[in-house]
Amino acid sequence: MQLIRGLHNIRPGHQGCVATIGNFDGVHVGHRTILEALRQQAFELDTLVCVVTFEPLPREFFQGSAAPARLSSLREKLDLLAGYRVDQMLCLPFNERLQSLSADDFVLQVLVLGLGIRYLIVGDDFRYGCDRKGDFAHLEMMGDRYGFEVCDTRTVLVQRGRVSSTRIRDALAASRLLDAERMLGRPFTMIGRVVKGQQLGRTLGFPTANIRVCRQRLPLTGVFAVRTMVDGHRFDAVANLGVRPSVAGISPVLEVHMLDFKGDLYGQTLRVEFVEKIRDEQKFPSLQALRAAIADDAATARRLLVNHQR
Repeated sequence: MQLIRGLHNIRPGHQGCVATIGNFDGVHVGHRTILEALRQQAFELDTLVCVVTFEPLPREFFQGSAAPARLSSLREKLDLLAGYRVDQMLCLPFNERLQSLSADDFVLQVLVLGLGIRYLIVGDDFRYGCDRKGDFAHLEMMGDRYGFEVCDTRTVLVQRGRVSSTRIRDALAASRLLDAERMLGRPFTMIGRVVKGQQLGRTLGFPTANIRVCRQRLPLTGVFAVRTMVDGHRFDAVANLGVRPSVAGISPVLEVHMLDFKGDLYGQTLRVEFVEKIRDEQKFPSLQALRAAIADDAATARRLLVNHQR
């Protein structure tokens, strides 16, 4: 999949596509419905599938650190969309210039002159343009004017509720991982490159792979039984996601101890699937107490993952 960073990087080969627009945070089952319909149109028109999204997310631009926690970083979103056979993603920098565009100018500059779209699918609640004045009726009018077709998509329900990134965030914050998994269509996952940490886990007998989380806020925290993927191989693991209060941590980090792994993971990309929460993150009075807790967590994770259906 190609990543197009900004309108100025659009090339002729990117144009004439079918497209959708949105945050696609988490790429959940509702998003998947849009992508499936888009792929069908791309097949019929013999063209490319394009997702138009934003970085930062609009709420992050307006609300800063008070914005809702992200479900997926840009890298994770790219990985997920590629798995659903999206051909290209146009990532627009959400800034003062973009947020001040009128609904007419947004359609003209991005969809018509930029991508030259032939078909557009949006969610039933999609709004765009300055002060969010653009809606589906406006898109239909612009489509008639510039020669592209517009279609909305049905609402997807899970457990009698509309699937949304907000509902998934609420489920994760309440440690309802199974509910989140149903709405995502897969386990909640974080992906990142392993970097050097304090190497404290190694001295305690539990070496960890440290992954930067690339988020202003975390959608969940605590100690979890997880499954990891590295180089196509799967390993059971226990993970701590948070600020590590026992060692005076400040920035959030994902620390993963692989239960049956020996080797060097530095620089590797690790995929972490959250299976079940073990406990909240807590501060321990000593390194000895921390080591004992990690040993208990590792044993609990091993038991939970054996019992958990793969």
